[in-house]
Amino acid sequence: MDPTDEDYGRWKSLVPFLYDWLAHHRLVWPSLSCRWGQILEQGDYKLKQRLYLSEQTDGSSPTFPNTLTVANVEVVKRRVAAAEHLTFNEEERSAFVKRVKTIIHPGEVNKIREFEASPELFVTHTDAPELFVWNADSQPHRKTGPNMDTEKEGATTPSTPDLVLVGHEENAEFALAVHRERFHVASGGKDQNVLIWNIADHDGGKLWSGRVSDGHGRPAKGALSPRARSGDGVGARSGDFGGAPALAPALKFLGHVDTVEDVAFHPSSALELCSVGDDSALIFWDGRAGTGPTHRVGEAHESDVHCVDWSLLDENAIVTGGADSIVRLWDRRKLSSKGADCVVWSSPAGLHADGITTVQWCPDQDGVFASAGEDGYLNVFDRSRIGAEQTPEAKKLGPPEVLFQHAGHRSSLADFHWNPCDPWTIASVSSGDGGNTLQLWRMTDLLTSTPYAG
Repeated sequence: MDPTDEDYGRWKSLVPFLYDWLAHHRLVWPSLSCRWGQILEQGDYKLKQRLYLSEQTDGSSPTFPNTLTVANVEVVKRRVAAAEHLTFNEEERSAFVKRVKTIIHPGEVNKIREFEASPELFVTHTDAPELFVWNADSQPHRKTGPNMDTEKEGATTPSTPDLVLVGHEENAEFALAVHRERFHVASGGKDQNVLIWNIADHDGGKLWSGRVSDGHGRPAKGALSPRARSGDGVGARSGDFGGAPALAPALKFLGHVDTVEDVAFHPSSALELCSVGDDSALIFWDGRAGTGPTHRVGEAHESDVHCVDWSLLDENAIVTGGADSIVRLWDRRKLSSKGADCVVWSSPAGLHADGITTVQWCPDQDGVFASAGEDGYLNVFDRSRIGAEQTPEAKKLGPPEVLFQHAGHRSSLADFHWNPCDPWTIASVSSGDGGNTLQLWRMTDLLTSTPYAG
């Protein structure tokens, strides 16, 4: 259920009071994923920053293939946005967003994850068993639409990935994570498996820097990583992706009994992770302990579990979201075999009216996390406010733990990403009958627990 016209109109009238900055960008095609990249320039009043977007076309013409968009975004710094930066026309494209490169993707792009350790690299999921790793700096720009010369040989052929990650036996569409400090990629799919690759095992890490790996996923001078020396899965050629090199997984975990929908790494360990799936389970894994689960929470939600995230600031805090429209908090120290016996907190009924698509912890403030749903709303929560006393008037506004509700999208909210380089700034994308929209926004610091001190 998308936001009503009344809700949207009320939200738009309050934008100047609720936001420090907001940019609205109308997309031509639906986008299922958006991710911030590296900072390109630091100005007095703005940042220029990379942003990755997917474009999912209708396939009606070879001149409009599914693509990855590499954009440069101007992020207005805190407390300097002019009044016109907070007003917009729903049909307009923002001057803050400029496409700089298009990559033709082999199939639709379901999810994008960037490598914070080398932010020119990112990995994608599509409707296939393979995953694709791309170097945004070295990939050539491809022309699409009216600018595409269809008579030119190879004009409609998908771009060649820099690396193909193989190992899934069936399609792996959505479950994807990259460790924030290293070069490990985790994935899950319809084959019910959870896989981990270390892309430092490919060509000694030259994919990102021309330097070799230290064997722990970090670029450094020295010998090749052990798997790279052994040649296990390295140097193979993928079958249908322009002859791109392929890499086999380093680890394979077994324990789900239905499709794996999402995965998340432990904040400091690239061998520990958790996953959720259509079997309603939340499962924890440790590569040092074998291929089976270290803990399994059954019935974590009442139906399919769509998404999971592990806090970067608290190694015991995990958040999940499900098709049951509920967001739940978990404490790794208090787990049991049944979700109802160990859940720390569940979002109040009605806060989301439809399934949850994405959950993510804020990287800058301990205890703050957000959820996005098919209902078009993005809710920001503060764990420290759970159970806080409220006045009768405050209760009318919602539970105390709800810090903020973003209602700027008029259709299903597919993805969002906290900006790791600019605190409290979020990119979010929606697609559907209400329009295909990218929004870049930052709530006013009067609503946060960490007011601006500049």
